[in-house]
Amino acid sequence: MQKNPYVPIPVDVDKIITEVTTKDIKTFRFTFVNKEDEAAFTYLPGQFAELSILGKGESPIGIASSPTQPGYIEFTVQKAGVVTSELHSMEAGQRMGVRGPLGNTWPIEYLEGKNIVIVGGGFAFTTLRSLINYMIFEENRSKFGDITVVYGAREPGLLIYKDEITEWEKRDDINMNVTVDKGDENWSGREGFVPTVCKEVAPSSENAVAVICGPPIMIRFTLPVFFDLGFSKENIYTSLEMRMKCGIGKCGRCNVGSKYVCKDGPVFSLAELDKLTKEY
Repeated sequence: MQKNPYVPIPVDVDKIITEVTTKDIKTFRFTFVNKEDEAAFTYLPGQFAELSILGKGESPIGIASSPTQPGYIEFTVQKAGVVTSELHSMEAGQRMGVRGPLGNTWPIEYLEGKNIVIVGGGFAFTTLRSLINYMIFEENRSKFGDITVVYGAREPGLLIYKDEITEWEKRDDINMNVTVDKGDENWSGREGFVPTVCKEVAPSSENAVAVICGPPIMIRFTLPVFFDLGFSKENIYTSLEMRMKCGIGKCGRCNVGSKYVCKDGPVFSLAELDKLTKEY
């Protein structure tokens, strides 16, 4: 992490990819202005950072790239408010700031030696993408067992990372299951809601951990499927998304019971979430 967590480090916009047909979700690739900042920015999948634009503010966004991809960091951002709208108007070559990395990570050490089931829905696939790329990296792949992925969106045009997913589907060391609620005339893939596909795929709970991230309604109907498959709450992880401000547990905006989501999270097991206040 950077020396002063309050001060953004300078980065340049290197590449911008429009991910969806609605054009409100883009992936931004940033390169570091100073090599020492790049060296200090050590992170693992699941963490986030504050994207800072002078005169507009900052916004907490999950890191979509993997530390196995050196030289840059990537964030997939949905256009929603002042900061994200300004970011969407930027072009390659412009400069902005990043504070981080912040928060905890997916439980990498705990996942080693286990079969991994990754379930993502829509835009919430960002830090899951980071985890997948980390696990299938040549030097890391042998540390993990079978990898099963279920990823869904409402329609084909809302799937993100399409080119990367196509490459993953060609591999024989990862079981990809991509689905849409309803296809269009060009869609030849699977149709069906994520919980239904999870039930069809029926991954074994033996020596397995499930990592689930998506819209609340998707998670609500997906969790019973995994309980029926025998997954315990200790072996189901998710990443909480709620309004955060400072990112370092000082402002109290993300306080839930005794936890600060930006500092103690955003990754929690369901067993940990059971201990938080019920309104969350």
